[in-house]
Amino acid sequence: MFDLRSDTVTRPTPAMREAMARAEVGDDVFGDDPTVQRLEQRGAELFGKEAGLFVPSGTMANQVCIGALAQPGDEMIVETTAHVVLNEVASAARLWGVQVVTLPGAHGLPMIEQVAAVIREPDIHHPISALLSLENTHNFAGGVVLEQARVDALLALAHASGLRTHLDGARVFNAAVASGLTLARLAQGFDLVSCCLSKGLGAPVGSLVLGSRELVATCRRLRKALGGGMRQVGILAAAGIMALEEGPALLAHDHRRAKALARELAQLPGCAIDPATV
Repeated sequence: MFDLRSDTVTRPTPAMREAMARAEVGDDVFGDDPTVQRLEQRGAELFGKEAGLFVPSGTMANQVCIGALAQPGDEMIVETTAHVVLNEVASAARLWGVQVVTLPGAHGLPMIEQVAAVIREPDIHHPISALLSLENTHNFAGGVVLEQARVDALLALAHASGLRTHLDGARVFNAAVASGLTLARLAQGFDLVSCCLSKGLGAPVGSLVLGSRELVATCRRLRKALGGGMRQVGILAAAGIMALEEGPALLAHDHRRAKALARELAQLPGCAIDPATV
């Protein structure tokens, strides 16, 4: 039986369980868990960033990024069906007092003209346009890979307008495998990037936040405020290291199976699927 509810229903492999059992641990809140340190360093290397932070979930990863990049009363620009809008319990507003302006997108991306139109001029009556958040791959747009040229154009606009930038890269390893671009290239130009180890890569739990040392230090403090300070968590980080090293190769097989399924489903009456976007 194939469970197609989500790519989160994977199970740790025997080798991953063995690595977890043998993991060297410390107290991560005190910063002395060596396995967590190796995971964070490896993640930073892959994404071309200075530092990394291990957090329990993708939602927490995104939210500490938003909290580090925007202040209460600021405004964040996102695509209408972004995960941070639909599936994170209004946490940008609930936790940080950040207002969200949503824009409909084509294949997960709003047009540059749309974004330019909602970036606010300085006005005492208005919130401050502070943050542009993108999602790659974009879950509710069909798991599509964002068109890199359009991403680059949006990042250039954001930077020129004084906005900071966040990438919800929960499934960015899928984007790298499908596009042939490196993770560092996909993360280029973003102040903070999140990625999930438990979606497709096979780890049982956990996400990473990647960015500058200064911003990641802020995210670490926010993680603690949200109750995400963890102790002998090297047991989980060991699985995360294996997910980083071995998981991406398995995604190519997932993609081939997904395309084959899409081609067959597209032939069924009442099924509206464009296999080219899968």
